[in-house]
Amino acid sequence: MIGNYGKMKKFIESDIDHCKVLIVGDVMLDKYYFGEVHRISPEAPVPITRVVREKETLGGAGNVAHNLALLGCTTILAGVVGQDEHCTGLLRLLDAKNICHEGLMVKKGPTTTKLRVIGGHQQMMRLDFEEVHPIEQEIEEKLTAYISSMIAEQVGCVIISDYNKGVCTPTLCQFVIKCCADNNIPVIVDPKGSNWHKYMGASYITPNLKELNEAAHIAVANQDEEIKRAAQSIRRKYHIKSLVITRSEKGLSLIGARRSVHIPTLAQEVFDVSGAGDTVIAVLGAALAGGLDPREAAYLANMAAGIVVGKVGTYAISREELVATLEFSE
Repeated sequence: MIGNYGKMKKFIESDIDHCKVLIVGDVMLDKYYFGEVHRISPEAPVPITRVVREKETLGGAGNVAHNLALLGCTTILAGVVGQDEHCTGLLRLLDAKNICHEGLMVKKGPTTTKLRVIGGHQQMMRLDFEEVHPIEQEIEEKLTAYISSMIAEQVGCVIISDYNKGVCTPTLCQFVIKCCADNNIPVIVDPKGSNWHKYMGASYITPNLKELNEAAHIAVANQDEEIKRAAQSIRRKYHIKSLVITRSEKGLSLIGARRSVHIPTLAQEVFDVSGAGDTVIAVLGAALAGGLDPREAAYLANMAAGIVVGKVGTYAISREELVATLEFSE
């Protein structure tokens, strides 16, 4: 095991309650219609799905917040929503999880929502309600003012959750990163796309292997030395303290200026990787906010990801699950 087992266990069981984390990014609502399929429609060659159950969950930056809230952190969410029924459902879920959402600014257009139709265990269709463009300057200024006030209240960590839906503009990202640097607060970025200039100077960036390839502009094999070489080049180019790379069946790598560590996965079976990145960044952020060593934080994040990929659909890990897995791996 990497790090101090007793310290990590105590942190998850009790100390995490004292952590305060701010998440800035693209908030979404995930809706699911589960049904049964027995015949094809006479109107068109499509399956008829009889809906038997529906579910709403927090997605995007909201799923990061959900993970943090279940772990016991004081969780604050900043982003944008529309004035629609999907926003109503989103706010209801946030209230149920005791997630502060005063930082959600109202914009024109829809609340970003992904609606999935599931027949049996097969996803049959996805409907997206969204308008993808950078937020207006007025909304951006309201967000920066809110973020400033939260940082002044001494949050332990800030997470930028970028899903390329318009909230994480270069101006906003650089404001957050500089403000955190000035206040000695770690800022973690879950990146999107190949242009990482807007993340310049971040404490941590958490790409998966595909995102690492895009940022490096070369094919990077899922091998320790190749991962390290590419990560170090990117780290220097963008003045990033460390990269935390999620590597699917090969676990996770923490690449810093002075030390690197490769942590094998603990997953027994991989059913669904959706949401695993949100879990990694949430646990990493909570652990850093609680003062854990980066290697211990990465170990816990990798352990949490191993649990999530064994579930179907977007899934937020609980404190009890993480403690039980930590005890099992002792």
